Parts: sequence; structure tokens; C-alpha cells
Amino acid sequence: MNFIPSEFAIGEVYFPPLLIAAVLGMTLAWLTANQLNRYRLSRFFFYPPLVLLALAVIYTVIIGTVVIPS
Repeated sequence: MNFIPSEFAIGEVYFPPLLIAAVLGMTLAWLTANQLNRYRLSRFFFYPPLVLLALAVIYTVIIGTVVIPS
């Protein structure tokens, strides 16, 4: 039997795993972009908002495949 849930229940409300992965991915991307701005490393990027979007996608895919199994 597979005891890994396919959805997350928070207060009797079911959330899909991709939503949880996307929220965590966006949070990690925001924290990474914040650190890049703090240490002035974002000046080396042509368009920093696109880097934030790329980081959000990368983190979401990593969290969705490694951390949250389906």
C-alpha cells in the first residue's frame, strides 16, 4: 500500500501538491532574490524580475519532484 497522500489537508481543506510546491518555490525564490539584492549581485543580471521567475520555476520543479512525492 502507498501511504503517501496525494493531497494536503489543512483544516479540512484539501490542497493539491503542486500548489504547495509553487508557494514554497516562490517563497524560496523571493528569499534568494532578496539575498542577491542585499549583496548587490542582481546588478549582473540583464533583467532581475526574469531571474526571479526562473528561480521560482526551478525551485517549484525541484520541490515538486524531490520533496513532495506524488
